Parts: sequence; structure tokens; C-alpha cells
Amino acid sequence: MIDLQFPSKKSVQSYIFTAILILLFVAVLRLFAPFFSVLLWSTLLYILISPLHRRLTKKINFETRKGKLLRSFWAVIFTLGTMILILGPLSFAAVVFFREIIELARSAADLLYGSPEFLQDFFGNISRIIYDISGGQIKMTAETIERGIMDFFSARLENIVLFGTNVILNIGGFSINLLLMMFSLFFFFIDGPYLSRLVLNAIPIKKDYLSTLSAKFLDITRNLFAGYFLVALLQSVAAYIIYIIFDVRGSLVFAVLTFMLVFIPMFGASLIYLPITLMKLASGDIAGGIIFFLVCLVIISGIDNVLRPFLLKDRIQLHPLVIFFTILGGLIVFGFNGFILGPIFVIFFLTVLDIFLTEHKINVQGSGEQ
Repeated sequence: MIDLQFPSKKSVQSYIFTAILILLFVAVLRLFAPFFSVLLWSTLLYILISPLHRRLTKKINFETRKGKLLRSFWAVIFTLGTMILILGPLSFAAVVFFREIIELARSAADLLYGSPEFLQDFFGNISRIIYDISGGQIKMTAETIERGIMDFFSARLENIVLFGTNVILNIGGFSINLLLMMFSLFFFFIDGPYLSRLVLNAIPIKKDYLSTLSAKFLDITRNLFAGYFLVALLQSVAAYIIYIIFDVRGSLVFAVLTFMLVFIPMFGASLIYLPITLMKLASGDIAGGIIFFLVCLVIISGIDNVLRPFLLKDRIQLHPLVIFFTILGGLIVFGFNGFILGPIFVIFFLTVLDIFLTEHKINVQGSGEQ
């Protein structure tokens, strides 16, 4: 006779409650999904600035009426200060950037289609320089270089125009997101600790694991900013100043490209200043080209080689190649948010893996030796 065992009433209720909880969680995610970028960057800005905010407000008694007024006052000051600190340089850079893009496009078009004799000599000089530098291993004719540059220019010009059009069309959306970010930052500065406890208490894992992950998140955010984004920003600023001193047309455009490319291991900023050096040499400015290359090598690349290890001090234990692919993969999957989400997800994975191995007493090194 078959003994059929039915789940108890308590088990059925537990399953139903779990299903309702999952459905509600998915619904909450859908509600917050349109504001994910706003909340992400507001949280990151709060994490970066909150130590200074806490230092200035630690002696205020928030239980009194005066304390509550002071808390709101400092929240307004820090919110407005953060926005001014970001929007001021960003607005200036955007105006100069698009102006230089237009000037470069016009100059390139005039040069490509208006001075064919000059370009043939110029590209011939570049081909000889590449041939000499490579020890005769790379042979490129002037016609090949000219055709490649013209194809590149015509393709990229269309992309630049499309990008500029999209930026103009998205100004309204950017303004709304900016207001939402200011609103979020204001309440983070007022109730940051309370909101963080509220989120952490809703995560159903051990408090020890939760504290480890939250501490890791704060550490990752601050060290990523200091060790990678701050260093990249300093390199691009140094590059901008050097390009201006050496009279490089489109200095800000090349400085922005420098910021984007410094995350590439080994090559980094040299992908920008090396072609500029070749162009200076090909135009006949031998001394200027050599001095320009040495200054860029010492200052721009030197910032990366000296300042990054000093700021990180092995606090982000990931190889630069892994960091590069996490940022690149993050950009492909998450768009601009991938700059921070890519490295965070990888380091979080490694942290959770370490907790799992410790919890189950798995010694990876020991098992490998056996």
C-alpha cells in the first residue's frame, strides 16, 4: 500500500509566502529600475563625500530642533556643493570639447580635400618614420595611410555628428536626472545611516557576511575612485596642459581620449601621445616631437606608474588586465554605469567566493597540492 505524504499546512503557507515575497521583490525592482542610474551615482557620490560630511556634523545633536535645522542646512550645502563641483568643470569641458570637435572636423576636411600635395609628402614622411622605427618590419605606403585615414575620418565624422545630436536631444532627460540626483543626495545626507540600515536589514544573510560585504563595497568604491578614476582624471588634466603647451590642435578632445584609454594596460595614454609625436616628426618638427614624447612619457605615464600604486597599496587585489576587462565588459553590458559596476561585481564575486570557501572549510591551495 502506497503511503502518500502531503505537505503540512505550515509548509504550504511558507511556500505561498515565499512566492508572494519574490513577486513583491520583482515588483519593487521594476519600480526602481527607471531610476537605477540616478540612485547608483547618488550612492557613489554620497559614499565619497560622506566622511567629510560626518566630520563636520559629528558634534551636532540631531535630536534638538536646532540640530535638525543644522542637519538640513548641511545637507543642502553638501548637495549644492557636490552638484557645482561636478557641473562646473563638466559644462566648461563639454562646451570646449564640442567646439574643438567641430574645428578639428573642418580642419581635417580642408586638409584632406584642399591640400593633396602636402598630404602626400606628409603621409610619405609618416611611412618612412614607421619603417625606420620598426627596423624595416612595417612597410606602409603613403597611399595606404591616406586611404586608411580618410576612411577612418569619414566613418567617425558621421558617428560624432550622431553623438552630438543625441546629446542635444537628451539634455532634457539629463536635467531631470540631475534634479532627481540632487533630491536623492539631499536625503542621503540627512538620513544616510538610517537608509543604509534599512537596506542591509532587508537582505536575508548573516550579519557577519553582510558587514563584510558592505565594508567591501565602501572600500571598493573609494579605492576605485582614488586609484583609477582620480588617477585617470589627473593624467588627462596633465595631458591637456601639455597638449596646450606644445600647441596641439584639439587639446581637450585628445585629453578626453586620454582619460578613456588610460585604463588599457601597458599602452594607456601612449595610444594618444605617440601618434601625435609621429605627426610632429612627420611635419618636420624633429626636436619638438622628441621633447613632446619625453615630456608625455615622464609626466602622463609617470602619474600612472607612481601615483596609482601609492593610492591603491594592494587594497584592490586585481591585476590591471582584469580591471581593464571588467570595465570594458561593464561598459558593454551596463553602458556608462559599467565603469563602476563591472569592477564591483567581480570583486563582490571574489569576496562571496572567499566567504563560501571559508564557511565550508575548503582549502583551494591545499587541494591543489594534493
